[in-house]
Amino acid sequence: MELVYNTGIIFSIVLYLMLLCYRYAVGRKEKSSLPTNWPILDMIPALLKNIDRLHQFKTELLEQSGGTYMFKGPWFSNTDMLFTCDPANIHHVFSKNFSNYPKGPEFRKIFEILGDGIFNADFELWEIHRRTTISLLTHSKFHSSLESTVWGKVETGLLPVLASFCKQGAEVDLQDIFQRFTFDNICKVVLDFDPSSLCVELPHIPCEKAFSHSVEPLLLRHIVPESIWKLQKRLKIGSEKQLMEASQNFDDFIYPLISLKNGEQENDTNLLTVFRKVYEEKHVGPSSGLRDFLKDTSLSLIFAGRDTTSTCLTWLFWLIARNPLTETKILEEIHTVLHLKEDKKWRRFNVEESHKLIYLHGALCESLRLFPPVALEHKAPTKPDILPSGHYLPANAKLIFSFYSVGRMETVWGKDCLEFRPDRWIAPGGRIKHEPSYKFPAFNVGPRTCLGKEMAFIQMKMVAAAIIYHYRIELVEGNQVSPRVSIILQAKPGLKVRLTKRDI
Repeated sequence: MELVYNTGIIFSIVLYLMLLCYRYAVGRKEKSSLPTNWPILDMIPALLKNIDRLHQFKTELLEQSGGTYMFKGPWFSNTDMLFTCDPANIHHVFSKNFSNYPKGPEFRKIFEILGDGIFNADFELWEIHRRTTISLLTHSKFHSSLESTVWGKVETGLLPVLASFCKQGAEVDLQDIFQRFTFDNICKVVLDFDPSSLCVELPHIPCEKAFSHSVEPLLLRHIVPESIWKLQKRLKIGSEKQLMEASQNFDDFIYPLISLKNGEQENDTNLLTVFRKVYEEKHVGPSSGLRDFLKDTSLSLIFAGRDTTSTCLTWLFWLIARNPLTETKILEEIHTVLHLKEDKKWRRFNVEESHKLIYLHGALCESLRLFPPVALEHKAPTKPDILPSGHYLPANAKLIFSFYSVGRMETVWGKDCLEFRPDRWIAPGGRIKHEPSYKFPAFNVGPRTCLGKEMAFIQMKMVAAAIIYHYRIELVEGNQVSPRVSIILQAKPGLKVRLTKRDI
């Protein structure tokens, strides 16, 4: 009888403790989104549960943990990662202690599709890529050539396509339009070839679509154990099959154009000509030869030119459509700066005039702050390091920077950090307000800051001004837009809008 009594007491105590644990877990879940560290599986269940909203999930983790969070994966998977969006950590790694954080073999393994292009390059090869690209972008003829290329595509591609959709009263996916526009432009700049993907027929060009098909598998390589994605690659299944098909499409498009340019007369502003000379003089690049070096170089630059600019424009128009007052202000600025009220006719504007579109510049910066095209970046120290946040990193530890999260931190941008406010970028004197890159890392930070930043702003202002001047943009009802789970922060499932012609 006493044994039964004692057993009953023990059972009651255990039941009571289980109830307390359950209530604690439920209460913790209501107050915090920090994942449970389960036996064996560690934090993988939380990751799988939130995989469709990965960027928002890691932002919540970072917000609740002071900007830096250690994600623990199963011990056998090698998926422990330190996530951070702390500007002090960004400044330390990308600038102050830059030499300790090269791209390294892990980064190169993940982005092997880019070969020996500037994104993967380290040390001497990176220096050569950077110096050569700067010499091209600062050439006296480059800006005039860029102006001509962009305006040509606006007038012969962008506006006719939008006019066709407007006349039909049909929905248009602005993201697809912007991706085609930037693909055509950057191909013209890099390869001196216009693939004409942006025309009324909207032809399917495999290489153009391959960029969007590759960005999701590249993100998965950051979080899926290497043994799994390598097995997928060997078996040619899943996301790795998608990446292999994209790589083949890149090769099929770029290699013939490289061969075609071989016999052309030398031109000191032609990218392929300049990089061919560099390869021959410096003896750098892949052992497989000049052809692969030019392909890798071209692919990296096309990747940068297509996806970053088109992504910023996509989110800009989504934000404007949700904030009509900003559209009104941008339109007023376009009329005033370009004197369109007096002329009563749309016209091209040059680089100098684009610098006077201050409010539009602020709107673009807000789009980049809230939706930076490159959502995250992977780093690994060659030597052990201690971050300003106090976190210790052993050599080769995985460090993931969430650029998406930086713009959404109250500690960085204030209580209105989630609001779209272009005027936060305008200084009291009416000029553009400068923010340090470690606080605004949309164009990367430190020595690896994006070389095409100026080119991107010029192109985006020309495109945005042309569209806003000619059309009112209305979001299609029911088109729920969210950040795609990919290395480039594209809009999912696209940006469906209807266009209404303005009375000019």
